[in-house]
Amino acid sequence: MRIDPVTAVLIRHHNLIIGLHILGVFAWMAGLLYLPRLFVYHTRAAAGSEMDETFRTMEAKLLQIIMNPAMIVVWILGLTLIWIDSRGIGLLAFLGLPWMGVKLAGVLFQTGWHHYLAIQRKRFARGERPRSERFWRMVNELPFLVAIPMVLAVTTKFGS
Repeated sequence: MRIDPVTAVLIRHHNLIIGLHILGVFAWMAGLLYLPRLFVYHTRAAAGSEMDETFRTMEAKLLQIIMNPAMIVVWILGLTLIWIDSRGIGLLAFLGLPWMGVKLAGVLFQTGWHHYLAIQRKRFARGERPRSERFWRMVNELPFLVAIPMVLAVTTKFGS
């Protein structure tokens, strides 16, 4: 079987791609865990106050400089890994593996949560307080809780 040059390079650098993917996940998860924590304290700040402005700046920079680029890197490298790793059994068969289903469900949740947080950040920037401090404290750990089965699925590759 003949392999095109791009595929050959990607296969040769598979471990590097995995490492970069994991680093992207670290950065993304840090933001997914920190932004709701900022919302906890932002909820207390009076709209238009100096603290409100500080939180708006912190939240915008966290999203724009760390979270958005990290999510993009995670998606690009994750899709690249799926493409490489599915070569032996076929894309649909690979995506149908039970452990991969758990991982993909988790990635979709994390992506949806990321977008939800971005929408809420815009509401805070407009001076709205969309949710209570208690709400943000309760949901702060959701990304970590979702990451637990994802990591266990990937590391054990159950059902393979």
